[in-house]
Amino acid sequence: MQIGVLTETASYERRVALTPDSVGRLIAAGHSVYVQSGAGERSNEDDDAYRAAGAMIAKTPEEILATVDLLTAVGQLDQQTASRLNPGTAVIGLSSPKDGRGPAGVFMDRHATFFALELLPRITRAQSMDALSSQAMVAGYRAALIAAERLPRFFPLLMTAAGTVPPAKVLVLGAGVAGLQAIATAKRLGAVVEAYDVRDAAAEEIRSLGAKFVTLDLETQTAASGGYAREQAAEAQARQRKALTPYVAAADAVITTAAVPGRPAPLLVTTDMVEKMRPGSVVVDLAADNPNGGNCELSRPGEDVRHGSVLIHGGRNVPSQLAGHASRLYGTNMAAFILAMCRDGVLLSTPEEIAADDIAAACCVLLKGEFR
Repeated sequence: MQIGVLTETASYERRVALTPDSVGRLIAAGHSVYVQSGAGERSNEDDDAYRAAGAMIAKTPEEILATVDLLTAVGQLDQQTASRLNPGTAVIGLSSPKDGRGPAGVFMDRHATFFALELLPRITRAQSMDALSSQAMVAGYRAALIAAERLPRFFPLLMTAAGTVPPAKVLVLGAGVAGLQAIATAKRLGAVVEAYDVRDAAAEEIRSLGAKFVTLDLETQTAASGGYAREQAAEAQARQRKALTPYVAAADAVITTAAVPGRPAPLLVTTDMVEKMRPGSVVVDLAADNPNGGNCELSRPGEDVRHGSVLIHGGRNVPSQLAGHASRLYGTNMAAFILAMCRDGVLLSTPEEIAADDIAAACCVLLKGEFR
């Protein structure tokens, strides 16, 4: 099979879909890989590294689009690129055409097949392909560093000749993969960490990292399919915010990571809650990039917003800020997915083949131009 890698065109995107390591795995399995010149440059992967792995370097996107059976991507293809796909080309990436922002009509016109990695089922067989988790881990780590950088005080306890500096208090809201990594990183930096998640199973995970689980006098919930939190009713969210207000007010840094796949991010921190925080406090909202708004009412994607003396940082494509490792993890996920979706070196391509594989059935959004 001929597999292509293009330079990502979305703004703020520095990742690449396949790195030389993952290219080598695919070539060892008998596939050919074509990489656009410079595609890995922003992830610190140069053309020579791809050549050494066995890839062929193409100068233009057109050379790749005219050749490949399968195109790998991180985010949405732009309309222009999608319109140049050969009829019947398969595409694998994040951001399903069903979200209304992608070139769904163009994919249909080109009879394209699209596998969306964010729809991957949370099963043991799919763990090595789980791009959402790998990228969330990067985002959680980065969120803790952003909070430490923007907070105008130390994270750790310091005992000096000039006196003792108490540790910063960090509150993490949401204990999925990103939240747990944010907790672990903030703890490594020496902060005192508290965390809250609506899922009842999260308490043990939070405590295992040395953080204190915030117990609210509210109903908890079991995880939805795939281990994610369920969307809460507006009344339940309002009670949750009221109960969280004193914890937010006491924190030096609040990191919000709550997301419900396919739904708006829950509003966890309101303007009124921010106004109760101490001067110099920081809020880092990892969900700010959500098209329907983030976890904090005041956050703006990619911006530092000051409200009084509190700084609110809105995350924008946070994994891309650590593009090197984020790309390596994503490339490993991508290669594992491709290899699992092939039979005798050919990608699954019939309704019967797709239906017979639980991973393919979950991730295949378009099959030869038709929504499934």
